[in-house]
Amino acid sequence: MQTQTTPDTPEDHCGTTYAAKLLGLSVGTIQTLVEKNELQAWKTQGGHRRISMASIRDYQRKHHMLTLPSEPRDTRLRVLLVEDDAVTREMLRGYCNRSTLPVDCTAMSSGLEALIDIASIQPDVLITDLDMPGVDGFELLRTLRQNPQFSRMTTLVLSALSPEDIESRGGLPQGSIFMAKPINMDWFNGFFTAFLAARHAEAHAKDANGAAPIA
Repeated sequence: MQTQTTPDTPEDHCGTTYAAKLLGLSVGTIQTLVEKNELQAWKTQGGHRRISMASIRDYQRKHHMLTLPSEPRDTRLRVLLVEDDAVTREMLRGYCNRSTLPVDCTAMSSGLEALIDIASIQPDVLITDLDMPGVDGFELLRTLRQNPQFSRMTTLVLSALSPEDIESRGGLPQGSIFMAKPINMDWFNGFFTAFLAARHAEAHAKDANGAAPIA
C-alpha cells in the first residue's frame, strides 16, 4: 500500500466503508484494490485507512463506471445512518433505498466509521443511535458539534434510552430531533416527507427572491 501524506481537506479522501458504497463493491474488495495499488490509500497514526477520492474517480473512469457527482451537489437528500444493530440498520437503509423520495442513504455500524467519512459524505441529515460500542452516539454528536462545517446538518437521534439516562450522559445537542425505539416507520416516513417539502419550499423562495425583475 502506498504511503502518502494526508490531503489538505477531508473531502479529498474517505474511509473503506464509503469507498465500498461509491464503487458498489464489498469492503474486502476495496481492501484488495488498495493492496494492489489500484486505489491509493494511507493509514493515519491511529491505524485507520484513508482512500484518495481522486483514485476512486480514476478507477470509475478506467472501468467505465458511473462517476461521482461533481459540483454543484446533486439534488438528492444525503443521509448518514449510524446504527450498530444490523436489523435496525438494514431496515432503515432498505426504506431509503426503496423510497420514491430522493434520498441517498449511507449506513455505517459505528461512530468511528462516521467520523472518518462524514466530511466526504457531507450529509444533510445524520441519523444516529446513542448506545453503541466504541465511539457511541454521544461522543459522535459532541465531536461534530465542535465543527462549524456541520452546523446546518439536521440530526435525528434514535434510542431506547430513557430521557433520564440521556440527560445523565450529557444530553443531546440543541436542535436534535429525538425518536424513541422501537421505530415508528410512519413517523419516519413523515419526517423525510416534511424535510424534503421544507427544503423544496426554501429553494423555491430563494429562486423567487433571486429572479431578475420583468422589464
